[in-house]
Amino acid sequence: MERRDFLLLSAAGAAAAGLSACGSPDHPLIRFLPETELVPGIATWRPSVCTLCPGGCGTSVRVMAGDVEVTREGQRGVIRAGLAKKIEGAAAHPVSAGAACARGQAALQITYHPDRVRHPLRRRGLRGAGEFEAISWDEAMSELHRQASGAGGEVVTVAGRQRGARRWMWEGLARALGAPAPVFFEFFEDAVLRRANALSFGRDQVPSFDLARCNYVLNFGSDFLGTWNSPVAQARAYGVLRQGRVNQRGRLIQVEARMSDTGANADQWVPANPGTEGVLALSIAQVIHTQHLRPGSALADAAGAHLQGWGEGLPAFAPEMAAGVTGVPAARIHQLAHDLAAHSPAVAIIAGPALAHSNALFSALAVNALNALLGSVEQPGGLYFTPAPPGLAFSAREQAGSSHRELLARLAIAPAGPPPKLLFLDGANPVYSWPGNAVPHALGRIPFIVSFGSFVDETSAYADLILPDHSGLESWMNDIPESGAAEAVFSVAPPAMQPLHDTRATPDVILALAGQLGGKAAQALPWKTYADMLRALSAPLLHQKGSVQATDPDDFWSSLQSQGGWWGAAAAPAAAAAAPEPPQAYAAPAYAGDEKEYPFLFLPYESQQFLDGALANLPWLQEMPAVLSTVMWGSWVEINLQTAQRLGIAQGDLVEVASAHGTVRAPALPSPGIAPNVIAMPAGQGHQQYTRYASGRGANPARVLAPALEPATGSLAWADTRVKITRLGAGRLALYSGSLWGAPRSLGRRF
Repeated sequence: MERRDFLLLSAAGAAAAGLSACGSPDHPLIRFLPETELVPGIATWRPSVCTLCPGGCGTSVRVMAGDVEVTREGQRGVIRAGLAKKIEGAAAHPVSAGAACARGQAALQITYHPDRVRHPLRRRGLRGAGEFEAISWDEAMSELHRQASGAGGEVVTVAGRQRGARRWMWEGLARALGAPAPVFFEFFEDAVLRRANALSFGRDQVPSFDLARCNYVLNFGSDFLGTWNSPVAQARAYGVLRQGRVNQRGRLIQVEARMSDTGANADQWVPANPGTEGVLALSIAQVIHTQHLRPGSALADAAGAHLQGWGEGLPAFAPEMAAGVTGVPAARIHQLAHDLAAHSPAVAIIAGPALAHSNALFSALAVNALNALLGSVEQPGGLYFTPAPPGLAFSAREQAGSSHRELLARLAIAPAGPPPKLLFLDGANPVYSWPGNAVPHALGRIPFIVSFGSFVDETSAYADLILPDHSGLESWMNDIPESGAAEAVFSVAPPAMQPLHDTRATPDVILALAGQLGGKAAQALPWKTYADMLRALSAPLLHQKGSVQATDPDDFWSSLQSQGGWWGAAAAPAAAAAAPEPPQAYAAPAYAGDEKEYPFLFLPYESQQFLDGALANLPWLQEMPAVLSTVMWGSWVEINLQTAQRLGIAQGDLVEVASAHGTVRAPALPSPGIAPNVIAMPAGQGHQQYTRYASGRGANPARVLAPALEPATGSLAWADTRVKITRLGAGRLALYSGSLWGAPRSLGRRF
């Protein structure tokens, strides 16, 4: 029976049963017949994978029968189906180990979001206006094929953070078309850290940390408990460090200019001048070396060879000299060095704002050399590198280089040149994230843009064609976590529920396009479905010793789906020697802006709720109070208490933060946990177009940033902008129940 017959029968049955249509009389909702057999009241748990942050947690989805509004062939209606009700961490998965963060649980709202794109759309208004009309999938696929056929190799793909088979698919399509490699765009990327690890240890990879067996953690700027790297795995291990061992409690020392969520959990919070973290790390190393607190090693000499002065004992970084640069007293530097040496195993971590300056590579190399001197590399309680699943015939890791520099090159921004004929967008929103108007201007020059997003955001508003993807709960999912586990992990899971609307999984759309194009594209991507592709790519794991043991390929594939993936021990690849570079010397950050006119250093940071802003469309996260400030549904500007008092700024006052490149306005939040010369703002709000929950709410700190790049990798130096701050008038903040600093509750205007 055809789908159309199902619609007629179900509508007639609903009328005969006396069911009243939902919605207005002019647009009644139809009750569709169920597509699967359901057992009322019985819940099942199905595996899935969370891709909302870099962690790559395995999840378990609770599915029960229920009614839900859906779209079928352009018609809206109601259907009884197996619906995802709850998301938790998968107990057996090495990364999540049964835990899930608030962001992972809020992923449920992507599927049921009222502003999801429910069917293909074609632009009918001006570029960027977000005006579209609905079309059929046949029309959409025909247009996609026509544009791809006519573009030749002049195709650019800009996608969000991706790993595993989906990333490999985009890379394979680009190679087959003779197009440039895709850009996997992240605003808060780790390109500098990967480059430093490649130089120091031969690993172009973000490290993992054995916090559960560590005694002393010296953390330079990373919010590893909240937003950075693999927060669930790191928070779980941190719990063991703090209270999971009998009569043994590890310590955390946090070095930063603005107190992060992780810093609020530290034993000591050490304020240091921004951009001087590498100097502090080498000053600690100088004490350890000159006082023979730890034995030297070949690894320490190899890692230190990338830094000027290491072979001479770092005389320029003696604590008495480093104190004037870092703002950390010499006595405190001596104490940190002795504590690190005395509490082995100890480890140093660096990420976040500390690696967002023009001198970031120096700082990362300095911390790497300190870790090597401490004997913390690939040792219990130290840092290590998660191995890739063995035998797989495709790339499992992030590309070397920087998504920021590559974005500018692909869109013909730097250097300017002819634009590509066709642009694919898959989960990236550079119009929102990138400073200035360079990206919107570049998009206006591209003849045709195709977006595969589930929502209309600032970048997909420029698209000529929107081909909506399934949600993660409706899709086959795959990930290869870069860190967060001691063993290799290949996550794979079938859809947890049936698609609600006329959407299609983006990998299935690209595989169909490759088949239509034929030739090299069809040879590179020969599969009919994404499920077929995942099965073929995972086949080598059948012969590897791991969590799934089977000799029959069918049994192996079935077990792989049931468990949510494969994980097991794998030999780390041999260290790859990086191309030699001149030793790094310390240079002060190259801040953009005149210090007299712009006396403050500006520090945007990832918010616990929205990360870089991609999750601001989820109302659960908008409603979740920020951990330290307790602000909800809005933005704020953090300023030192004494600085605010000197400038006559009180909590909730509306202030303007301005640089030579732009301005933002938001309420002020005076704080004792920020340096006197620093102004900070959380990222995530300030969307102009991103569903009813995020649009027109708060302020976007990217609007004031200088488009300055870190020279070694081309990564955006987003902590290198100077600003000034001006009080505009009285205002209010929307707080949950008073901030960490004891501020009174105020339920007024929400910025």
